[in-house]
Amino acid sequence: MSVTLLDKRTLRDEAAIEPDPVHTGEVTKETQVIAIYGKGGSGKSFALSNLSYMMAQQGKRVLLIGCDPKSDTTSLLFGGKSCPTIIETSSKKKLAGEEVRIEDVCFTRDGVFAMELGGPEVGRGCGGRGIIHGFELLEKLGFHDWGFDYVLLDFLGDVVCGGFGLPIARDMCQKVIVVGSNDLQSLYVANNVCSAVEYFRKLGGNVGVAGMLINKDDGTGEAQAFAAAVGIPVLSAIPADEDIRRKSANYQIIGTPGDRWGPLFEELAQNVADAPPVRPKPLTQDGLLGLFAPDQTGGSVVLKPATQADMRGGVFAEKRTLEVVYDAV
Repeated sequence: MSVTLLDKRTLRDEAAIEPDPVHTGEVTKETQVIAIYGKGGSGKSFALSNLSYMMAQQGKRVLLIGCDPKSDTTSLLFGGKSCPTIIETSSKKKLAGEEVRIEDVCFTRDGVFAMELGGPEVGRGCGGRGIIHGFELLEKLGFHDWGFDYVLLDFLGDVVCGGFGLPIARDMCQKVIVVGSNDLQSLYVANNVCSAVEYFRKLGGNVGVAGMLINKDDGTGEAQAFAAAVGIPVLSAIPADEDIRRKSANYQIIGTPGDRWGPLFEELAQNVADAPPVRPKPLTQDGLLGLFAPDQTGGSVVLKPATQADMRGGVFAEKRTLEVVYDAV
């Protein structure tokens, strides 16, 4: 049997495994579980690492869980140092016949508790299934008994398969925050997340969107227009500032009391805590394009249907069909 065939069989086996049932036991502590979604590169990991740090400095107990296969959430929090992921640690422990302990996967910095779910190597597994496995392991480690004020989940919004939609589909969080900038692609992802929230609300779900975090705000206003159009508040707008860009690139936390940017993250922390989950009104593709000037998006392009002659690069003569057509009885 070839390696390729083995890999395909592994992927099919992973896809066939159903997740464990949703926890229905007694709630031991009122915890806000918030899932943050955004396009890759939109800055959600940067914003979350700074937000969680500010919350901890305000005396809140915060757990930050990176659910992005790039594992960059905790790297930002820990000054560029990567921590062992849950998926990688689980695999190693399983081979050694050992159980995963909380100290193997959860690490702290100045009051913030943080861990990474991780993801499979390229072409060697399903990222969504990895997310599901990670949460199942967290439940075995006592997730529902932990005492936190906030649990922040950093999700990649570009990926729409089941595992990445888990918090919305299974009511694992109370509210969602979308991260975007004044560009069409990040707002396209934010709109997709709003569509997913509304879809599961129609199926009886309870998750809503608390608002939008605008990152790299250059003042052009498209992201604010999007938030207004879908009916969600803007929780904060982080400016496109060279000081922020440089510090973020060097893994520096700027969400600290007394820092130049401290007040911005203090306000964000308060808005995140207070914002109620609401039902968004997702836009159509044309509605999304309408937020931008036509010369910015190519919105003035007209669709021109192709013909059979075009497809052949020459003249096309339609042939009579050999199909037998019977008269209706």
